[in-house]
Amino acid sequence: MPDHARSTDSAVQHQLDRLWALSPGADILGLERITELLARVGNPHERLPPVLHVAGTNGKGSTCAFLRAGVEAAGYTTHVYSSPHLVRFNERIRLAGRLIDDAELAPLLAEVLDAGGDIGASFFEVTTAVAFLAFSRTPAGACIVEVGLGGRLDATNVIAEPIVTGIAQLGIDHERFLGSDPEGIAAEKAGIAKPHVPLVTMRYPPRIEARIASVARAADAPIAAEGGHWSWSADETHVTYRDAAGRVTTPLPRLAGSHQQANLALAIAMLRHQRALTIPPGAYVAAAEQAAWPARLQRLGPGPLTAKLPGRAVLVDGGHNADAAQAIAAALADAAPIDLIFGLMKNRRIADVLGPIAPLVRTAHVAPLIGHEHHDPRDIAAFAQAHAAPRHCYPALSLEQAIDRLSSDPDGAPLVLIAGSLYLAGEALAANEEIPV
Repeated sequence: MPDHARSTDSAVQHQLDRLWALSPGADILGLERITELLARVGNPHERLPPVLHVAGTNGKGSTCAFLRAGVEAAGYTTHVYSSPHLVRFNERIRLAGRLIDDAELAPLLAEVLDAGGDIGASFFEVTTAVAFLAFSRTPAGACIVEVGLGGRLDATNVIAEPIVTGIAQLGIDHERFLGSDPEGIAAEKAGIAKPHVPLVTMRYPPRIEARIASVARAADAPIAAEGGHWSWSADETHVTYRDAAGRVTTPLPRLAGSHQQANLALAIAMLRHQRALTIPPGAYVAAAEQAAWPARLQRLGPGPLTAKLPGRAVLVDGGHNADAAQAIAAALADAAPIDLIFGLMKNRRIADVLGPIAPLVRTAHVAPLIGHEHHDPRDIAAFAQAHAAPRHCYPALSLEQAIDRLSSDPDGAPLVLIAGSLYLAGEALAANEEIPV
């Protein structure tokens, strides 16, 4: 599905309009266009601070958040490139610790589009070039780069010499581009491996581990696999990480959900298997305590949206595939019954994303994803009612209407979950005036 972006800044919006007009209007993979585009703006990717490169199906954004918190706690200023954005395009580019501002963003977009408007580069490729150009011109101690889609042919994979690479949780997603074979997907993710650069991986089924190891060997990349080179465990209050160099103990992550413990452990492993940055023990504690990543079981604070649901907790999560939905269900198992507001992109299977959450749900209200190709809320409601998953599921015309219905429900559950799509999560954050910073 194509990316979309709007800006309240007229200069930025003008460039985003140009980008939309010039791009092919869909995701495309391959390194030819991004390589030519970067060459036309002086190959900024060759002048970046030490890069930590992260791939994966789920958890790579949270892993990047833990990396950023740890690296900054160690005293380094940090660039971060991530996707997609939730509310503002600027969220994709964090420049030396802060989101890029509109006055910087507009001319960078213009420079890249002026140089490569005839290449047919995608939205993501142009954004990647803008990020690398910004990073190359602003001093920083480190650079954290999240893969957009896949790995081997992702635009970020032009980085030739990262200091460490990592693969987060794996699953099936983006079948149109990556297929549905788990081993093939793993091989694509492992395509970020580079010669003599540690590739840090989580624990996967044996055939997946073997495929990743094969790709790493072909790239001459040493692999640091969970279970063989490092391990972790958790109790009710702490995460304990172990490798050949010793042990690290941190508090449980600030980010909600037990799945975040594994993402924290991966980030620690990545930091401990690189040699370019000096990371003191206290930085790992800070990573656990300070990492924040919006729309990951995020509890909304006081605002216009939550004011309509007084006395009720409202959580927002952008997970949009089967594994993410299962993680949400596990995290909220003790909170049932909950009320759900749900929306889903057309390229997602209803059963995959709604199914794991359904047993927890009292009532569900399905909202459209305005401006995006989404499942008709009536179709989702019909599917849910036919499969009793959940039985009480109703279409809504908008997120606002869904909220209004819940606000007038005298039997409402103590917890409201807004889930199914990052686009819906972003709409909820904007409605509550909680703009990521």
